[in-house]
Amino acid sequence: MKKWIASLVIALLPVLALAAAEPEQIVRGVSNDVLAILKQNDKDPVKVREQVDARVSPLADYPRMTSLAVGKYWRQATPEQQQALAKEFRTMLVRTYMSALTIYKNAEVDVKGTRPGADSGEQTVRTEVSIPGQKPIPLDFYFEKVGNNWKVFDIAVDGISFTVNNRNQFGTVIRKDGIDGLIKTLSDRNAKLAGNGKQGG
Repeated sequence: MKKWIASLVIALLPVLALAAAEPEQIVRGVSNDVLAILKQNDKDPVKVREQVDARVSPLADYPRMTSLAVGKYWRQATPEQQQALAKEFRTMLVRTYMSALTIYKNAEVDVKGTRPGADSGEQTVRTEVSIPGQKPIPLDFYFEKVGNNWKVFDIAVDGISFTVNNRNQFGTVIRKDGIDGLIKTLSDRNAKLAGNGKQGG
């Protein structure tokens, strides 16, 4: 998975808070919002983090995203472990985004349209993301209807699912160190990213 586009994906996630709108409207609005934040605050990563964190609440179905990333081991986790995994997974997404956010202020997002999902409660928004001098990368957002809101439950970058890509890595850790081992691995990674973010700010 392209590192720069993966980070931009995570940049888009925290502001998918236009959840009452249709998925394509959400992606168009969010793309403009995120790129505006980047351009206005590119020298102040702490301010960017604060602005994005303020919009986090209803943006994505993190429990479902986490369950997809953990795969078959999700059912083996206790409710407490599932909660801890979802918390660390969410933090990982946001921290990864924060670690490289200012690089992508010149990115452009071209929304290509929407296609139906597996049922009437799912839709996929197709986009292409590019920065000057690089070939556009296909980026698909997978939405599900949760109550009255649309939420993201997966992203595919150049055809590679974000949750599936993590599932392979997570499974390796779980087979070696168990579910608590994965929680610790994610927690340690998040702490390291948080430290890097403070140094950058």
